[in-house]
Amino acid sequence: MKIELYIAQLLYRYQCVTVPGFGAFLTEIQSAKLNESSNSFSPPKKMIAFNANLKNNDGLLANHIALAEKTSYEYTVSAIEYEVFTWKKALEENELFSIKNIGDLRLNADKNIVFTPYDQTNYLTSSFGLAPFVSPLVKREIFEKEVAAIEEKAIFTLVPEETKSANSYLKYAAIFVLGLGIAGSVGYPMYQNQIASETMLVKTAVQKQVQNKIQEATFFIESPVPAVTLAVKSTAEIKMPYHIMAGVYREEKNANKTLRILSRLGYDAKRIAPNKNGYFPVLYGSYATFAEAEKAKKEINEKHNPEAWILIQSL
Repeated sequence: MKIELYIAQLLYRYQCVTVPGFGAFLTEIQSAKLNESSNSFSPPKKMIAFNANLKNNDGLLANHIALAEKTSYEYTVSAIEYEVFTWKKALEENELFSIKNIGDLRLNADKNIVFTPYDQTNYLTSSFGLAPFVSPLVKREIFEKEVAAIEEKAIFTLVPEETKSANSYLKYAAIFVLGLGIAGSVGYPMYQNQIASETMLVKTAVQKQVQNKIQEATFFIESPVPAVTLAVKSTAEIKMPYHIMAGVYREEKNANKTLRILSRLGYDAKRIAPNKNGYFPVLYGSYATFAEAEKAKKEINEKHNPEAWILIQSL
Protein backbone atom coordinates (compact mmCIF):
# COMPACT_ATOMS: atom_id res chain seq x y z
CA MET A 1 0.00 0.00 0.00
CA LYS A 2 1.42 3.38 -1.04
CA ILE A 3 0.60 5.86 1.71
CA GLU A 4 2.28 8.92 0.13
CA LEU A 5 -0.94 9.98 -1.60
CA TYR A 6 -2.93 9.85 1.64
CA ILE A 7 -0.28 11.84 3.51
CA ALA A 8 -0.45 14.55 0.85
CA GLN A 9 -4.27 14.64 1.08
CA LEU A 10 -4.14 15.16 4.85
CA LEU A 11 -1.51 17.92 4.59
CA TYR A 12 -4.11 20.09 2.86
CA ARG A 13 -6.41 19.80 5.91
CA TYR A 14 -4.22 19.36 8.99
CA GLN A 15 -1.09 20.93 10.49
CA CYS A 16 0.38 17.62 11.65
CA VAL A 17 0.25 14.21 9.91
CA THR A 18 1.97 11.43 11.88
CA VAL A 19 3.29 8.25 10.26
CA PRO A 20 3.24 5.76 13.19
CA GLY A 21 6.70 4.43 14.00
CA PHE A 22 8.46 6.81 11.58
CA GLY A 23 7.80 10.50 12.29
CA ALA A 24 5.45 13.42 11.67
CA PHE A 25 5.13 15.91 8.82
CA LEU A 26 4.35 19.41 10.17
CA THR A 27 3.05 22.43 8.26
CA GLU A 28 3.42 26.15 8.96
CA ILE A 29 1.75 28.95 7.00
CA GLN A 30 4.18 31.40 5.39
CA SER A 31 3.00 34.86 4.29
CA ALA A 32 3.36 36.19 0.76
CA LYS A 33 6.92 37.26 -0.08
CA LEU A 34 8.49 39.89 -2.31
CA ASN A 35 11.99 39.30 -3.65
CA GLU A 36 13.25 42.80 -4.49
CA SER A 37 16.37 41.57 -6.25
CA SER A 38 14.39 39.58 -8.84
CA ASN A 39 11.06 41.55 -8.63
CA SER A 40 9.24 38.26 -8.00
CA PHE A 41 6.15 37.73 -5.85
CA SER A 42 5.29 34.44 -4.06
CA PRO A 43 1.76 33.73 -2.70
CA PRO A 44 1.11 32.50 0.86
CA LYS A 45 1.98 28.82 1.26
CA LYS A 46 2.38 25.98 3.72
CA MET A 47 5.97 25.12 4.61
CA ILE A 48 6.51 21.42 5.41
CA ALA A 49 8.90 20.17 8.09
CA PHE A 50 9.64 16.72 9.56
CA ASN A 51 9.99 15.65 13.21
CA ALA A 52 11.35 12.14 13.77
CA ASN A 53 10.45 12.23 17.48
CA LEU A 54 6.66 12.25 16.91
CA LYS A 55 6.00 8.56 16.23
CA ASN A 56 2.93 7.66 18.30
CA ASN A 57 -0.15 6.61 16.37
CA ASP A 58 -2.79 9.35 16.69
CA GLY A 59 -5.20 7.47 14.41
CA LEU A 60 -5.48 10.26 11.82
CA LEU A 61 -3.61 8.58 8.95
CA ALA A 62 -4.90 5.07 9.71
CA ASN A 63 -8.55 6.14 9.91
CA HIS A 64 -8.24 8.18 6.70
CA ILE A 65 -6.75 5.24 4.77
CA ALA A 66 -9.27 2.78 6.23
CA LEU A 67 -12.18 4.93 5.05
CA ALA A 68 -10.63 5.52 1.63
CA GLU A 69 -9.68 1.86 1.04
CA LYS A 70 -12.82 0.52 2.81
CA THR A 71 -10.75 -1.80 5.01
CA SER A 72 -10.56 -2.39 8.74
CA TYR A 73 -8.53 -0.19 11.05
CA GLU A 74 -6.35 -3.10 12.21
CA TYR A 75 -5.44 -4.05 8.64
CA THR A 76 -4.57 -0.44 7.83
CA VAL A 77 -2.28 -0.16 10.85
CA SER A 78 -0.45 -3.34 9.76
CA ALA A 79 -0.10 -1.99 6.21
CA ILE A 80 1.38 1.27 7.51
CA GLU A 81 3.88 -0.67 9.65
CA TYR A 82 5.04 -2.63 6.61
CA GLU A 83 5.36 0.57 4.53
CA VAL A 84 7.43 2.19 7.30
CA PHE A 85 9.67 -0.90 7.33
CA THR A 86 10.36 -0.48 3.59
CA TRP A 87 11.09 3.24 4.06
CA LYS A 88 13.64 2.59 6.79
CA LYS A 89 15.27 -0.17 4.74
CA ALA A 90 15.57 2.13 1.70
CA LEU A 91 17.16 4.84 3.87
CA GLU A 92 19.69 2.41 5.31
CA GLU A 93 20.65 1.05 1.90
CA ASN A 94 20.59 4.21 -0.21
CA GLU A 95 20.76 6.95 2.48
CA LEU A 96 18.07 8.71 0.43
CA PHE A 97 14.33 8.24 0.07
CA SER A 98 11.90 10.47 -1.87
CA ILE A 99 8.21 10.93 -1.08
CA LYS A 100 6.24 12.15 -4.08
CA ASN A 101 4.99 15.76 -3.86
CA ILE A 102 6.33 16.06 -0.28
CA GLY A 103 10.16 15.95 -0.14
CA ASP A 104 13.41 14.00 0.20
CA LEU A 105 14.58 12.12 3.29
CA ARG A 106 18.27 11.38 3.79
CA LEU A 107 20.55 10.17 6.56
CA ASN A 108 23.38 12.41 7.79
CA ALA A 109 26.69 11.32 9.30
CA ASP A 110 25.01 10.74 12.68
CA LYS A 111 22.33 8.53 11.08
CA ASN A 112 19.66 11.14 11.74
CA ILE A 113 16.95 11.86 9.16
CA VAL A 114 17.26 15.18 7.30
CA PHE A 115 14.18 16.35 5.38
CA THR A 116 14.19 18.62 2.32
CA PRO A 117 10.67 19.71 1.22
CA TYR A 118 9.54 20.18 -2.38
CA ASP A 119 8.36 23.65 -3.47
CA GLN A 120 6.21 22.59 -6.42
CA THR A 121 3.07 21.85 -4.38
CA ASN A 122 1.33 24.47 -2.22
CA TYR A 123 -0.80 22.77 0.47
CA LEU A 124 -2.52 26.02 1.54
CA THR A 125 -6.07 25.74 0.17
CA SER A 126 -6.72 29.50 0.41
CA SER A 127 -3.90 30.06 -2.14
CA PHE A 128 -5.34 27.62 -4.69
CA GLY A 129 -4.72 28.90 -8.22
CA LEU A 130 -2.13 31.47 -7.15
CA ALA A 131 1.32 31.08 -8.67
CA PRO A 132 4.55 33.06 -8.27
CA PHE A 133 5.11 35.76 -10.90
CA VAL A 134 7.78 38.28 -11.87
CA SER A 135 6.88 41.95 -12.30
CA PRO A 136 8.80 43.92 -14.96
CA LEU A 137 11.06 46.63 -13.62
CA VAL A 138 9.54 50.11 -13.72
CA LYS A 139 11.97 52.45 -15.49
CA ARG A 140 11.59 55.91 -14.01
CA GLU A 141 14.84 57.57 -15.14
CA ILE A 142 13.83 58.01 -18.80
CA PHE A 143 10.54 59.66 -17.86
CA GLU A 144 12.24 62.06 -15.44
CA LYS A 145 14.76 63.09 -18.13
CA GLU A 146 11.94 63.84 -20.61
CA VAL A 147 10.13 66.01 -18.04
CA ALA A 148 13.34 67.95 -17.34
CA ALA A 149 13.87 68.57 -21.08
CA ILE A 150 10.31 69.90 -21.48
CA GLU A 151 10.76 72.28 -18.54
CA GLU A 152 13.95 73.70 -20.09
CA LYS A 153 12.14 74.44 -23.38
CA ALA A 154 9.05 76.00 -21.79
CA ILE A 155 8.53 79.78 -22.38
CA PHE A 156 6.86 81.89 -19.73
CA THR A 157 5.22 85.25 -20.61
CA LEU A 158 4.21 87.85 -18.03
CA VAL A 159 1.21 90.14 -18.56
CA PRO A 160 1.40 93.12 -16.11
CA GLU A 161 -2.20 94.31 -16.72
CA GLU A 162 -3.75 90.96 -15.80
CA THR A 163 -1.62 90.78 -12.63
CA LYS A 164 -2.77 94.22 -11.60
CA SER A 165 -6.45 93.40 -12.13
CA ALA A 166 -6.04 90.17 -10.21
CA ASN A 167 -4.53 92.10 -7.30
CA SER A 168 -7.51 94.49 -7.25
CA TYR A 169 -9.91 91.53 -7.13
CA LEU A 170 -7.97 90.15 -4.18
CA LYS A 171 -8.31 93.43 -2.33
CA TYR A 172 -12.11 93.45 -2.77
CA ALA A 173 -12.33 89.87 -1.65
CA ALA A 174 -10.29 90.61 1.48
CA ILE A 175 -12.56 93.56 2.39
CA PHE A 176 -15.65 91.35 1.92
CA VAL A 177 -14.28 88.56 4.13
CA LEU A 178 -13.32 91.08 6.83
CA GLY A 179 -16.86 92.47 6.82
CA LEU A 180 -18.34 89.03 7.21
CA GLY A 181 -16.04 88.36 10.16
CA ILE A 182 -17.09 91.55 11.98
CA ALA A 183 -20.78 90.88 11.39
CA GLY A 184 -20.44 87.30 12.59
CA SER A 185 -18.56 88.28 15.76
CA VAL A 186 -21.33 90.69 16.73
CA GLY A 187 -24.40 88.79 15.57
CA TYR A 188 -23.52 85.25 16.62
CA PRO A 189 -23.48 85.91 20.43
CA MET A 190 -26.87 87.65 20.15
CA TYR A 191 -28.26 84.65 18.28
CA GLN A 192 -26.87 82.25 20.91
CA ASN A 193 -28.48 84.23 23.75
CA GLN A 194 -31.86 84.13 22.04
CA ILE A 195 -31.65 80.36 21.51
CA ALA A 196 -30.67 79.79 25.17
CA SER A 197 -33.64 81.87 26.43
CA GLU A 198 -36.16 79.98 24.28
CA THR A 199 -34.70 76.62 25.34
CA MET A 200 -35.03 77.51 29.04
CA LEU A 201 -38.69 78.45 28.59
CA VAL A 202 -39.46 75.15 26.86
CA LYS A 203 -37.67 73.12 29.60
CA THR A 204 -39.64 74.91 32.35
CA ALA A 205 -42.99 74.20 30.66
CA VAL A 206 -42.15 70.52 30.10
CA GLN A 207 -41.05 70.03 33.73
CA LYS A 208 -44.36 71.48 35.00
CA GLN A 209 -46.37 69.11 32.78
CA VAL A 210 -44.35 66.07 33.90
CA GLN A 211 -44.76 67.00 37.59
CA ASN A 212 -48.55 67.25 37.18
CA LYS A 213 -48.69 63.86 35.44
CA ILE A 214 -46.65 62.21 38.21
CA GLN A 215 -48.98 63.59 40.93
CA GLU A 216 -52.05 62.29 39.07
CA ALA A 217 -50.58 58.85 38.24
CA THR A 218 -51.94 55.72 40.03
CA PHE A 219 -50.31 52.28 39.74
CA PHE A 220 -52.15 48.94 40.04
CA ILE A 221 -50.33 45.61 40.47
CA GLU A 222 -52.86 42.84 39.77
CA SER A 223 -50.49 39.86 40.20
CA PRO A 224 -46.96 39.25 41.48
CA VAL A 225 -44.10 39.59 39.02
CA PRO A 226 -43.22 36.13 37.58
CA ALA A 227 -39.92 34.62 38.68
CA VAL A 228 -37.04 34.60 36.21
CA THR A 229 -35.62 31.19 35.42
CA LEU A 230 -31.98 30.99 34.32
CA ALA A 231 -30.87 27.93 32.43
CA VAL A 232 -27.38 26.84 33.43
CA LYS A 233 -25.62 24.42 31.15
CA SER A 234 -24.65 21.27 33.05
CA THR A 235 -21.23 19.70 32.88
CA ALA A 236 -22.64 16.80 30.87
CA GLU A 237 -23.68 19.18 28.05
CA ILE A 238 -20.14 20.48 27.58
CA LYS A 239 -18.68 19.14 24.34
CA MET A 240 -15.79 16.73 24.86
CA PRO A 241 -14.60 15.81 21.36
CA TYR A 242 -11.15 14.44 22.34
CA HIS A 243 -11.30 10.73 23.23
CA ILE A 244 -8.46 8.43 24.38
CA MET A 245 -9.02 5.11 22.63
CA ALA A 246 -8.47 1.88 24.56
CA GLY A 247 -9.47 -0.38 21.68
CA VAL A 248 -11.95 -1.16 18.90
CA TYR A 249 -13.64 -4.58 19.00
CA ARG A 250 -15.51 -6.62 16.45
CA GLU A 251 -17.77 -8.22 19.13
CA GLU A 252 -19.72 -6.16 21.64
CA LYS A 253 -19.09 -8.58 24.52
CA ASN A 254 -15.34 -8.01 24.26
CA ALA A 255 -15.92 -4.25 24.32
CA ASN A 256 -18.04 -4.59 27.48
CA LYS A 257 -15.37 -6.77 29.11
CA THR A 258 -12.68 -4.14 28.49
CA LEU A 259 -15.05 -1.43 29.76
CA ARG A 260 -15.52 -3.27 33.08
CA ILE A 261 -11.77 -3.81 33.50
CA LEU A 262 -10.96 -0.13 32.91
CA SER A 263 -13.72 0.98 35.28
CA ARG A 264 -12.30 -1.25 38.03
CA LEU A 265 -8.88 0.30 37.44
CA GLY A 266 -10.35 3.72 38.21
CA TYR A 267 -10.64 5.13 34.67
CA ASP A 268 -13.71 7.10 33.58
CA ALA A 269 -14.17 4.52 30.85
CA LYS A 270 -17.08 4.58 28.42
CA ARG A 271 -18.28 3.36 25.04
CA ILE A 272 -19.34 5.37 22.05
CA ALA A 273 -21.53 4.45 19.10
CA PRO A 274 -20.18 1.80 16.69
CA ASN A 275 -18.21 3.16 13.73
CA LYS A 276 -19.14 2.80 10.05
CA ASN A 277 -17.58 -0.68 9.90
CA GLY A 278 -19.66 -1.97 12.83
CA TYR A 279 -16.81 -2.08 15.36
CA PHE A 280 -17.34 -1.13 19.02
CA PRO A 281 -14.90 1.53 20.40
CA VAL A 282 -13.98 1.69 24.09
CA LEU A 283 -12.55 4.88 25.64
CA TYR A 284 -10.35 5.58 28.63
CA GLY A 285 -12.12 8.92 28.88
CA SER A 286 -13.19 12.07 27.01
CA TYR A 287 -11.81 15.61 27.31
CA ALA A 288 -12.84 19.10 26.29
CA THR A 289 -9.40 20.23 25.05
CA PHE A 290 -6.58 18.57 23.15
CA ALA A 291 -4.06 19.59 25.84
CA GLU A 292 -6.01 17.73 28.53
CA ALA A 293 -6.34 14.65 26.32
CA GLU A 294 -2.63 14.66 25.42
CA LYS A 295 -1.63 14.90 29.10
CA ALA A 296 -3.91 12.00 30.06
CA LYS A 297 -2.71 9.90 27.09
CA LYS A 298 0.93 10.25 28.12
CA GLU A 299 0.07 9.03 31.62
CA ILE A 300 -1.91 6.07 30.20
CA ASN A 301 0.95 5.22 27.78
CA GLU A 302 3.39 5.07 30.71
CA LYS A 303 1.23 3.23 33.26
CA HIS A 304 -1.18 1.00 31.38
CA ASN A 305 -1.29 0.95 27.57
CA PRO A 306 1.53 2.27 25.35
CA GLU A 307 -0.71 1.88 22.26
CA ALA A 308 -3.50 4.23 23.48
CA TRP A 309 -4.21 7.08 21.04
CA ILE A 310 -6.41 10.15 20.70
CA LEU A 311 -9.56 10.17 18.54
CA ILE A 312 -10.79 13.66 17.56
CA GLN A 313 -14.56 13.63 17.02
CA SER A 314 -15.97 16.33 14.79
CA LEU A 315 -18.59 18.56 16.48
